[in-house]
Amino acid sequence: MTEIDLQEGSIMWNEFGLTWGDAGRVVLSAVGLYALVLLLIRFMGQRTMANLSSFDLAAAVALGAVVGRAILGYTPTLVAGALGLVTLLVLQALTGQLRRFPGGLAAVNNRAYLLMAGSEIVVSNLRRTHVSEAEITARLRVAGIRSRKEVACVIFESTGEISVLRAGFPIEPEFLANVKGAELIPASYLAVP
Repeated sequence: MTEIDLQEGSIMWNEFGLTWGDAGRVVLSAVGLYALVLLLIRFMGQRTMANLSSFDLAAAVALGAVVGRAILGYTPTLVAGALGLVTLLVLQALTGQLRRFPGGLAAVNNRAYLLMAGSEIVVSNLRRTHVSEAEITARLRVAGIRSRKEVACVIFESTGEISVLRAGFPIEPEFLANVKGAELIPASYLAVP
């Protein structure tokens, strides 16, 4: 091979590939931004990613584009994109494994919060979770609730979903494990251990 052939091969590799420095930067950027996104979701609360409205979806797409561009930097090549994608998927798998341990689960997931205890709304938890009374009313309607008397409790789950447990059947203690404010549920709604 001549020197010209080597230079042409090098130019071609730079067009479709990465240098080791670029690869390291893509991996470090992916790790850093993944950690930042997890921290932001952790501190901003479950509402950040739950039940996306059309506005929320547009914002999520825009955020994804910003994060993707920041990961790839000035090297948006096929190899850089593949490396960034593989890095994010590995981080997601590692985070999933971390959730298997109690300390890891607490570090990654937000807590569940009691929003209604019987027919009473827990206002302090509404503020903490950024849920409005109108949202609770809407969720009660979706669950087929026609009166607050039908409600044993409403829980804002760690996933950002809102669960409604009906009165009439005692709630077993494991269904309330790790729910902040569960002690406010009237004893008449609870199963005797």
